[in-house]
Amino acid sequence: MSATSQSATSHSLGPPAARANPTPWLLVGPGSLFFLGLVVLPLVLTVILSFHVYDHTTGIKNEFTLAHYIAVFSDDYYLGTFWRTLRLAFLTTLICAVIGAPEAYILSRMRDPWRSVFLLVIIGPLLVSVVVRAFGWSMLLGSTGLVNQTLQALGLGTVKLLYTETAIVIALVHVMLPFMVIPVWTALQKLDPMVEAAALTLGASHFTALRRVVMPQVSLGMLSGSLIVFGLSASAFAIPGLLGGRRLKMAATLVYDEYMHELNWPLGAAIAIIVLAANLAIMLAYNRMVEARARRTLG
Repeated sequence: MSATSQSATSHSLGPPAARANPTPWLLVGPGSLFFLGLVVLPLVLTVILSFHVYDHTTGIKNEFTLAHYIAVFSDDYYLGTFWRTLRLAFLTTLICAVIGAPEAYILSRMRDPWRSVFLLVIIGPLLVSVVVRAFGWSMLLGSTGLVNQTLQALGLGTVKLLYTETAIVIALVHVMLPFMVIPVWTALQKLDPMVEAAALTLGASHFTALRRVVMPQVSLGMLSGSLIVFGLSASAFAIPGLLGGRRLKMAATLVYDEYMHELNWPLGAAIAIIVLAANLAIMLAYNRMVEARARRTLG
């Protein structure tokens, strides 16, 4: 066979099939199995459990029903608890954004060693257990706590703070504030300070420079922080349980009561799945809204 025919034959057969590289699969495999085993599988089992029939005399039956979801959506008690959970989570996120964004901006303008000192102060609450922090706030906000003692010393009388929504929001803001400051501060680290200086040089006021130059750049950082704070606040358990008492229920404490006190696991699973779906819907909608605005602003 001539060289020309051999070349034509090799071109007709095409290049040899590339061998699949197993390295990416080997690297991703352990993490994927870990995620499937600890996240996806429990969620699937919880969804299945939420459709099981529960009898107070015999327990969980191997029968399927929609009664738990119907009971949740038709009972004002559950709907009121869901509304309180979302409302307090939104209020906590808003306060963290109002406090955290300026705090991150000031932190980004600091120089060492003060930057390191204040960064340690910001992330310091994360080094303490949330239960310890909740007990600390219960002692501060109690009827004989430091806050009421100070108000009495000023002649303002005693204010009921413990076992109120105000106490829950205060403690949640204290716990969640680092999760807002760190993403915004990270976004500010990528911003060239000369851009803001150029805006000031061209005649813009400090407020205009912050609004037109700095804020669009850190919007994605605020988005990340807001999603983290909202998700953690809506699913918080220790703080609402210790500072809200038995009267002010939130979604996590409601699920705990159904599982541990009422032993109605299917109803508790249904409540947990509804809260998860509501959180995902709100967070995805907020994500799309902020990203669309950032695209319009940044081009």
